[in-house]
Amino acid sequence: MVTRAVFTADFDSSRQWVAGRSWAYPDGGPVNPDDNKLDHLVADPAYFRGGVFRATRRPDGLWDTGLLTTEESEEGFTLRTGDRLETRVRLPTETGAWPAVWTWRDGDQEIDVFEYHPDHPDLLELSNNVRGGHRYHRDAAVRPGGWIDLAVEFGRAGVTWSLNGTPVFRDGRGVGRDWHAYLIVNLSVCAGRYHPQPDPAVTEMSFEVASLVVHRTEHL
Repeated sequence: MVTRAVFTADFDSSRQWVAGRSWAYPDGGPVNPDDNKLDHLVADPAYFRGGVFRATRRPDGLWDTGLLTTEESEEGFTLRTGDRLETRVRLPTETGAWPAVWTWRDGDQEIDVFEYHPDHPDLLELSNNVRGGHRYHRDAAVRPGGWIDLAVEFGRAGVTWSLNGTPVFRDGRGVGRDWHAYLIVNLSVCAGRYHPQPDPAVTEMSFEVASLVVHRTEHL
């Protein structure tokens, strides 16, 4: 067996990614109010260039936001059972920001590498929505504006999350033998039902993904 990198994110690549739409949103977007989001997805590269995902306030009360997905992209990359995803991200500082790295396919197959809300400054949300595993993980390393390293192993019988090199949650559920799903990276904006909306004086927010690599072990 050999382990190799099968996906190294280039956030400026139109072959790897589709920008500004996702079937995780109703009709592919651009809005998703039923999920408590003020998002208005845009394909403008300024909203994700170089891995810096931005959101800016619109006159209508929504926010133009950056989203990239591998679904329907030219390369069409999917994660598979057994893969390990590693990413380094800078968390946002603004209340109402809702960054996430997650997976999606056919209305399901969602694993949240992480979700974050600055109103809970030391907490990461780690979720297996395929088979029902979830952890609110509090850690001193997690803070608004801070850099963190995350790794997720998508095991058949257990999904394992690591933070800054230390395992912090194994769900004991896994994804099953034949799981596969597309990647999504985006910055959403909270509509206020579960987390506060942005302060009225805030007009822009961002978070950064410095790297995202997927490793796969294969039989020779």
